[in-house]
Amino acid sequence: MLPPDHPPVPRPKIGVLLMNLGTPEAPEPRAVKRYLREFLSDRRVIEIPALLWQPILRGIILNTRPKKSAHAYSLVWRDDGSPLAAITRAQAVALKDAFGPGVMVDWAMRYGRPAIAEQVQAMKDAGCERILLAPLYPQYCAATTATANDKAFAHLATMRWQPAIRTLPPYYDDALYIDALKTQVEAQLATLDFEPEAILASFHGMPQRTLELGDPYHCHCRKTARLLAEAMKDTLGGRELLVAFQSRFGRAKWLEPATDTVLEALPGRGIRKVAILAPGFSADCIETLEELAIRGRESFEGAGGTHFAYLPCLNDTDVGITMLRGLIERELQGWLP
Repeated sequence: MLPPDHPPVPRPKIGVLLMNLGTPEAPEPRAVKRYLREFLSDRRVIEIPALLWQPILRGIILNTRPKKSAHAYSLVWRDDGSPLAAITRAQAVALKDAFGPGVMVDWAMRYGRPAIAEQVQAMKDAGCERILLAPLYPQYCAATTATANDKAFAHLATMRWQPAIRTLPPYYDDALYIDALKTQVEAQLATLDFEPEAILASFHGMPQRTLELGDPYHCHCRKTARLLAEAMKDTLGGRELLVAFQSRFGRAKWLEPATDTVLEALPGRGIRKVAILAPGFSADCIETLEELAIRGRESFEGAGGTHFAYLPCLNDTDVGITMLRGLIERELQGWLP
């Protein structure tokens, strides 16, 4: 029994925090500028000394890029907000009761709201003595997985009574993930009114320098594509699962081949029907819905392509939620009753 004057103590719980990259609060230049300032000031994302980078960021990029990016966001914005935020929220809701009444599931964004620090504190205040941080990036990258965890750890450093912490490992080669991708992609291909002559897996790009410094991201992407191709061998029917990297930024050399370059070159090789998927994203976002589904189509058809299909991410589909539930349940072993 607690003494009468003891502060209230909530019933012990377990927390699961789904973490994704982030998004502006609105498809407007001012909101995009706030988002880009935070995103492009992250030393995990831009590995250039701040004394060199910040004048470029504040003097050029933040005065030119927000308007263009705001237009891109406006093309994919939903009634319930940013696609990335809406889908990540839906994933958390779908998993809300998946692990029993003693487990609290919520979501956060590395950049923007709801912020990771706020959500970690809210979980602790609600009685979560153990928290699983779950970065929703299948392939590990310092600029995604590590910075999301960093933000949580930074807040933990301010807490007198820290919860016990686990982190969800990258799942780029996990059988649950590969099987979910296979099921999703094959179901989507079956609904098309044409037979793709090529299937392209587009992963988010990273500077080549990150690979040379030891980041495993490139290797993780390549292994995901290889395992998916092996799993879909019969469906591919001799076609190669092509791999490319999108979202180049700046003048540095980036991982190759570039998605836009590949799409523009395919018709010249006699390939005029293509399907493209983005297995590095757990939820559709501006990079998939605008960069691939809209601009990718324009590039391909402008080069002579006749049929183009973007295959959505796992998102909050039954297949995607079943996969996430399996991954998380495995990491909660020893914590669950």
